[in-house]
Amino acid sequence: MSFFRELADQYIDGEWRTGTGSWDIIDFNPYNGEKLAAITVATAGEVDRAYRAAERAQPAWATASPYERKRVLERALGATERLADEIVEAVIDELGGTRVKAQHELRAAQEFLREAAHQALHPGGRILPSPVDGKENRLYRLPVGVVGVISPFNFPFLVAMKSVAPALALGNAVVIKPNQNAPVVGGGLIARIFEDAGLPAGLLNVVITDIAEIGDAFIEHPVPKVISFAGSDRVGRHVGATAGALFKRTVLELSGNSALVVLDDADIDYAVDAAVFSRFGYQGQVCMAANRILVDRAVAAEFTEKFTARVAGLRTGDPRDPETQIGPVINTSHADALAALVEQAIAEGATAPVRGRTRGTLVEPTVLAGLPEDSPLLSQEIFGPVALLLTFDGEEEAVRITNDSPYGLGGAVLTADAERGVRFARRIHSGMFHVNDATVQDDPLVAFGGEKNSGTGRLNGEAAVEAFTTQKWISIQHGRSVFPL
Repeated sequence: MSFFRELADQYIDGEWRTGTGSWDIIDFNPYNGEKLAAITVATAGEVDRAYRAAERAQPAWATASPYERKRVLERALGATERLADEIVEAVIDELGGTRVKAQHELRAAQEFLREAAHQALHPGGRILPSPVDGKENRLYRLPVGVVGVISPFNFPFLVAMKSVAPALALGNAVVIKPNQNAPVVGGGLIARIFEDAGLPAGLLNVVITDIAEIGDAFIEHPVPKVISFAGSDRVGRHVGATAGALFKRTVLELSGNSALVVLDDADIDYAVDAAVFSRFGYQGQVCMAANRILVDRAVAAEFTEKFTARVAGLRTGDPRDPETQIGPVINTSHADALAALVEQAIAEGATAPVRGRTRGTLVEPTVLAGLPEDSPLLSQEIFGPVALLLTFDGEEEAVRITNDSPYGLGGAVLTADAERGVRFARRIHSGMFHVNDATVQDDPLVAFGGEKNSGTGRLNGEAAVEAFTTQKWISIQHGRSVFPL
């Protein structure tokens, strides 16, 4: 199957159709610039048709047997297994991910599908006591109805599936708006998987478009009750404000500025391994990536020597080459912006123990040290293969520096004493923090999300049930009530 030939279209009410907008989104391979597809954008009218199709299909799906929903999710998992090789190739071509990244994204998405299949059987009801004699209180958990999902470019298959799979499993319908840098992997591919799984028409729709064509129609439309968005905090703030004004619920998974903290008793070789993966996995284009690497001054010299040697040896190039560790960033504009950030830091007085070159979309790794405390780089998301190396004196200073950020997504601490690490982690103002591991973590059962400018709401496991269902109280009076009037 050629994904970029067959799936580069709108998918509305069970039909593949060409958009009727006034321009095309061109889907490029970020490594070699090859044109993968041209997709005519959907109009606001087509967004309306997608939501209306979802609205029509959802009630029957909500009342269907949970076991039928479970079987559809299991068949969707089977489809990803049959298409595994092609999915990996598509991730490499559309996103510039290395083969290791592509295989990881596929495996992780499959785990979320497995969990969603189980979630189909989870939501039920509760019977709660009442102080009133003869009163029975039933609390039902019901699907919200229709969910709008806006997915990012960096892990579009996985991140979209984290919302799509549980939302469908719990009895909702979904409309996806994929990032225009990943319209196939983040949109059409997911539609094909659920189509192959036998999902009834209308329950999953994909509209490939842009705010330049539709404005805020995707968010403002009256049908969706929940908007799940993953992307930058700048756009997320707008999504949250627009949806909130209409009393829509939002799940916002936004930017990060994670710190990886190396305490004075850490295993330095292991800390180096964790830091290299945390910063440079998928070219650093990960919200959980370790923007800042903090090292206790007592071990800074040893860590810096080993870390910079490892980084300097990372191989940048063609993501199809199994030896490549750093592939391209998503486009040349992003590459140029990263180069400008490095120049800015050096102009502010930073040094570059490792200074990578920029060649088109290939951005070789850079390590910056000695940034002034007021450098704006320390408080922003870099989203690329540029590491900021800082030293600290003792835990109190490490906590202060780690928390000195407008973001609060995640982070990690390396120490020989796991409970010391837990005490440190509890003092950090973030939604997630990891002891003796990388900053980049996700788990289908564990609540995922951030604090501060890193977003609101949580996904995964029980948190996804909270996100995509609502509670309804129905009381029954057995016998006659006594009314005060």
